[in-house]
This record gives sequence, C-alpha cells and structure tokens, in this order.
Amino acid sequence: MTINLNITGAKLAKLFLLAFIFLSFKNKHPFYLSVAELTYNAKSQTLQASVKLFTNDIEDALKKIYKQPVDLINGKDKEAINKLLLDYIQKRFLVKADGKTLTFNLIGFENEEEAVWVYLESKNLAAPKKLEVENTLLFDFLKSQINIVNCDVNGVTKSSKVINPKKSLFFEF
Repeated sequence: MTINLNITGAKLAKLFLLAFIFLSFKNKHPFYLSVAELTYNAKSQTLQASVKLFTNDIEDALKKIYKQPVDLINGKDKEAINKLLLDYIQKRFLVKADGKTLTFNLIGFENEEEAVWVYLESKNLAAPKKLEVENTLLFDFLKSQINIVNCDVNGVTKSSKVINPKKSLFFEF
C-alpha cells in the first residue's frame, strides 16, 4: 500500500513554519508585541486603557525588577500582583491628554491564553483633542519589542506603533 501525500514545496514550507511557531510558543515566542487600547468614554468622562502583554514576558520583567516570584496565572496574592503591575505600567505607559499627564487606576487583569490583559482607567476627563503616549513597556528587557497603541475618542479611531527604542506617539482628534 502506497500513500501519496502530494505536498508541494510551498505547502511543505507552510507546515514547517506552523510547526516552528507552535514549538516556539512553548517557552518563548518569535516576536515581542504589546497592544494598548485607549478608549474615551464620554458618558463616564473616563479614558479606559486595556493593555495586552505576553504573560511570560511581563512575568519575567516583574521578577527582574521587583526581585520576587510573580505568577499571573496561579498567583495567590492578587493584591500584591495588582500593586506590581500598576507600578510597572505607570512608569512605562505615560499618557497626556491635551498636555495634562493622566493618572490611571488599576481595574484588574485577566489571562487570555498566552497573554494577560491589564485594565486601567483615568477619571474626570473631558474629551481630549490631543493624546500623547509614551510607551516603553518591556523595552528594558526585549530589544525587539513592538508596542501598538489604538485610540478611540468619540468614535474616531487612530493607531500607531513604537519599536524599541522609539517611545512616543501623538494622536489628534
């Protein structure tokens, strides 16, 4: 009995690529990326931020900086983890609305497969005409880190990215 798989070179290359990506995600991943979503909520006059980071990357960064074990998936002391996350993000994700530096409160975080979503909020804010974002999340540990920022103010969405070492983004609405 003979089985003819009839795999072309292109299909074989795709299979190898998929296998490489799958195996890479066991401990590491082939790219370093974060995504931040900034959304202005006119009803509550808040700027809501959602930041998505690879779990292993942010855990490694927190361990190195704070010199203590950090487990975002199975950690028992959520209050201590929240404090570390907020401190880390506040120092590396800075937002100015119309020239005024915003202070964010941590709402919480949740795990999603190999990533963690961190939720933040800044209160008492009129609809901004200009947002300045300095995003250096994970730059001190990952030289090829890319941080994407999406902003939505009153239904207008703008996006941009910073690639380490560039750190500043400007959005006008």
